[in-house]
Amino acid sequence: MASVSVRYIVEDVDAAIEFYCGLLGFDEVMHPAPAFAMLALGDLRLNLSAPGGGGGGGQAMPDGTLPQPGGWNRFALEVGDLERTVGVLREAGARFRNEIVEGRGGRQILVEDPSGNPVELFQPTRPEARM
Repeated sequence: MASVSVRYIVEDVDAAIEFYCGLLGFDEVMHPAPAFAMLALGDLRLNLSAPGGGGGGGQAMPDGTLPQPGGWNRFALEVGDLERTVGVLREAGARFRNEIVEGRGGRQILVEDPSGNPVELFQPTRPEARM
């Protein structure tokens, strides 16, 4: 079982499954309803919920506000070859928020899932910088 869980609100759960499993190497754990799926990658569990799709994650707030995708909070996936990974994702039609940038601990770029949720792809500069 995964030790860290993240919930992303997505417009289309099936498109998100295709993106995360087909392009980023996640495994589908369950997809019991059209508005919910659980994916896993190593110790990370990613729960996908459609807004207003029933269940807990997509329910409206007491004032009627529906959860929505996007924002800037994200999880980071460490990759061994950032240029290669970006090239594969670009060929598959993935959208990026920026170009590769150099930081203190490595290089990174933000790719968006089909609903616009960001995922940080990170390649450490030095072995001691690994996550």
